[in-house]
Amino acid sequence: MTGAADTELADVVARLRRAMRRAARAADPGNPLSVAQLELLSCLAENPGAQPSRLARVLNLAPNSVTTLVNGLRTRGLVTGTSGDDRRTVHLNLTATGEDAVRRWQSANAGILGAALADLHPGWQHLLTAALPALRELIDAIDRQATPPGQAG
Repeated sequence: MTGAADTELADVVARLRRAMRRAARAADPGNPLSVAQLELLSCLAENPGAQPSRLARVLNLAPNSVTTLVNGLRTRGLVTGTSGDDRRTVHLNLTATGEDAVRRWQSANAGILGAALADLHPGWQHLLTAALPALRELIDAIDRQATPPGQAG
């Protein structure tokens, strides 16, 4: 891709992300969780038993921000923490309520995309579906850039 195309793709991805957040909020206005909390829950669903430091790396957040988010999620009964063998290490997991919150968030996002895709020309629908493997590979390439050398993502 050229520099202009890279810039345009970055802009489209950022705008898509903002549009999805706005639509998700509109679809579920009573959801008391912030997008940051929902993203942390989703990340934890993908990484059960993760330590807060790993979540901070994956989400590119400061460790104290993750601690604040986790404390709020624990208070709501969405996350539990268990101590490791040395008692200094905490491993986080979703509660059943936390898993339900992730499912509702994912369902809302899928519904938003499904409705929007249904409005598109079938040719665009096909192109977007065909692009999914390339988008997954792009995500992996970006994740590799965000992972410091010598650390697993």
